[in-house]
Formats: sequence, C-alpha cells, structure tokens
Amino acid sequence: MSTLVLTAHGSRDPRSGANARAVADRLGILRPDLDVRLAFLELNEPSFADVLAGLPDPRRAVVAPLLLAGAYHARIDIPEQIARAGAHGIRQADVLGEDDGLVSVLRERLAEIGVSPLDEDLGVIVVAIGSSSAAANARTARVAAKLASGAEWAGATTAFATRREQSVARAAGCLRRQGARRLVIAPWFLAPGLLTDGVSKFSSDNGIPMAAPLGAHRLVAEAVLDRYERALAEQQAA
Repeated sequence: MSTLVLTAHGSRDPRSGANARAVADRLGILRPDLDVRLAFLELNEPSFADVLAGLPDPRRAVVAPLLLAGAYHARIDIPEQIARAGAHGIRQADVLGEDDGLVSVLRERLAEIGVSPLDEDLGVIVVAIGSSSAAANARTARVAAKLASGAEWAGATTAFATRREQSVARAAGCLRRQGARRLVIAPWFLAPGLLTDGVSKFSSDNGIPMAAPLGAHRLVAEAVLDRYERALAEQQAA
C-alpha cells in the first residue's frame, strides 16, 4: 500500500487542525487503498518529522502539502525536514495552488452568502495569507481573475493578510475607485484561524460581507489526490 503524507502547516487555533483532519478523513473515504497519514510542520501533533520516521518505506510515500501557496514551507521547510529525516526516495507533490476546483469551491462559498455573478456593482476581494516570495504571490493573484471569469462584477482583486502594501483596506479602496458600490471578501484560506479572524474583524468593522474559507470540501481532497497522482507519474517517467 502506498502512503500519502498529508502535510499541513499547523496552528495554535484548533479549527485549523480540525480542518486538516477532516481533509485526511475525506481522502481515506475517496481512496481506501491509500495509507493516509496526517502530519503538521509545526505547533500540532503528529509532527512531520515523527511521521517521516514512522514510514515503513519512504520510497512508497508521497508528501502532499495541504498548502495553497508555493512559499517558504513548500520550497524550503519540507525539503529540509525530509533531508534531516533521511527519508531517501520519498516524493514531494506540488502545493494546491490556483486549482480550478478550489476556485469553484470559492464561488460556492460566495453563493452561500448571496453573491450573484450578475451583480455589476460588486467588487470582490480575494484575501490570501501572502508570502515574502513575489513569485508565490503572483501565482496566488491569478485566483481573482479565475474567480471573476464569466462574472459581471465591477472588479475582483487580491489582498494579502500579511502584506501591508497589498492589504485588504488598499484593495477595497482600489475596487471602489473602479466603480464598485458594494464589496465582498472571498478568503483564499483552507480553514478559519487567527489570520482569518483578523480579516473577519475588518469585514465586520467595515460592513463588508465575508464568505467562509474553503474548508474540507470534497474538491479540496480531490485536488490533494491530483497532486499525489502527478508526483507518482513524474517519478515513473524519470
């Protein structure tokens, strides 16, 4: 049996860990032939290092990051921990990125709070975590354009919760200058947590409706499986 190591960031907020466990449960239902093992890079248990140490055969395992952006944890932290663990032969799948299925989940979350794609007065702010990597942020910024495809909104733009120069407030002002009379926040987050609580406070303070995070939606689990399968295919082609 192959092993899928579902690797989440970890958080002091219990809602984040609960969501990661729910995604792992979905994976187990979708693919009962897989040995799905949940691991956290920090702050939660089981730790990534402990899960790697417990693998029966790293060569039959794929690390599948439960991460939206190809930032520090995907590019540096995970490879370094794999090297320290001596998990030779293990494969690392790509992050979830601006996956079309996840964008459709975001549309679903907006629909849940009454957003119509035909609302010409609406401006949509896609809020993500943000990274010190310009390349990672540029990739995340594609989500807003994908989300707005086919919609008649006044505009859609990206804001980053950890980047002052691309804050939610700046994005709101930009959309209003473009003619948006109403705004809505679409969080590009997998789970609620401390950062989304900060965005939610801005939302409440400024009277801007905010959708729910992506959560443990079936399409999130399917995106993880897609990255897992791609990693296996690349290994076989090498």
